[in-house]
Amino acid sequence: MLRKFFTNGRARSPLPNPLPQAGEGANESLREFHIKPVLRNLLFVLLLLGIASGLGYLATRYHVQRDITHNASNSLEPASVEVLTQLGGPVNITVYATEQDTRLGDIRKIIRNFMSLYQRYKPDIQLVFIDPEKEPEKARAARVQLNGEMVVEYAGRSEHLTQLNEPILTSTLLRLAHTRDQTVMYLDGHGERKLDGIANHDLGEPFGAKLKQNGFRIGGLNLALAQEVPGNASVLVITQPQLDLMPGEVDKLLRYVERGGNLLWLVDAGPLHGLERLAEKLDLLLPPGTVIDPAASGMNAPATWALGAVYPPHAITRNFNLITAFPSARPLTWNENPDWQHSVLVEVAARGWVSRNASSFNTTGAKPRFDKQHDTPGPAIIAAALQRNINDREQRIVVVGNGAFLANSFAGNGGNVDLGVNMVNWLAGEEHLITLQPRAAKDSNLTLNKTQLTAIGISFLFGLPMLLAGVGVYIWWKRRRA
Repeated sequence: MLRKFFTNGRARSPLPNPLPQAGEGANESLREFHIKPVLRNLLFVLLLLGIASGLGYLATRYHVQRDITHNASNSLEPASVEVLTQLGGPVNITVYATEQDTRLGDIRKIIRNFMSLYQRYKPDIQLVFIDPEKEPEKARAARVQLNGEMVVEYAGRSEHLTQLNEPILTSTLLRLAHTRDQTVMYLDGHGERKLDGIANHDLGEPFGAKLKQNGFRIGGLNLALAQEVPGNASVLVITQPQLDLMPGEVDKLLRYVERGGNLLWLVDAGPLHGLERLAEKLDLLLPPGTVIDPAASGMNAPATWALGAVYPPHAITRNFNLITAFPSARPLTWNENPDWQHSVLVEVAARGWVSRNASSFNTTGAKPRFDKQHDTPGPAIIAAALQRNINDREQRIVVVGNGAFLANSFAGNGGNVDLGVNMVNWLAGEEHLITLQPRAAKDSNLTLNKTQLTAIGISFLFGLPMLLAGVGVYIWWKRRRA
């Protein structure tokens, strides 16, 4: 065996490929081996810094934010954003608040964080803080009474706020955005619905209150006492009278229309009690009957309710996509008159009809059926807008075949109040303020009973630790066996 390792008297290595001798080649390979990872790490760091710098530059140039909270609590409602886009000039808000409050803590921080939501969409909202304890003269001059009170100024007008939330602030901006003082009057003295009444059939809450909140002044008008409809009335609202109007009162209404007055007429089913002459003046046809909408029955609503969901294009219904409900609505038609431009606002009952004996459905509870001999198939128009140019101005009239949709008992359904406010805004020439009204934030409170709280407590205090411990023991056992 020794012969295998010797050849010509020299020892032969048992390895077929002996290691190279240490020298310049080996040192060069070693240097390359260490340099390449260093270069890779350096390039990675430079690339990371370049990406971070690029993202930082883009962040300063382009502001992108996403609110992923369940209630979108860090974002404004679309209605509030729409109002801010309508404000052409700067808004100045002066807050009279101390740096600390015994009950609320840092009031300034709370207000500053809230106002940042508005400043995101309107950067020229100027927020100034004044400490009423350090500068009492300024607080007295501004007639400030509470710590944290705010004075909102826009276009030379101002209002004081003692509470702060989105509906209140947005409504304040709406009022300040009105270009002039507006007065909405309603016909009174014949059992009509009152814009400031509290009865179920009245229109005071929430419709009338919303008009006041948006800057309109409301007043009643008894034409038996007034000589004429006042000239400062921006809009006259007529609801269904329960007694006949005297001929002289109707004459005053007709003269108001002839002069170009703006009118909101809510016509309920039943007799007109002297307003037939007004319908003739407007070339309106008010056929008898009540709209029957099968879509309402599918929503567990009475058969005599009509639901509005799709609205023809008009300034009143711009960006309006809320469902509206009209109890016992009557249809509207009109004669074509070149003096008037007619626009359909609400069309309902595409699969329904106009019934002549709808009252029997309410009294007997019977399922409504279409009568070919007496009923008229749908769809039916229940709201329309009329326009014409007279006396070098545009006259606007809205007629709705229902007054109950704005009554205190039914106005809370869907977007009824929003549609009514939009109608008044358009009639008063404030169409730039036509928008959905701000809505209250969703309830984010989670209510749990005692059993649920106990189960959650046991799960987190005992169940979860035991589960983690079990997983650890299982992993340890598997590794020990391996």
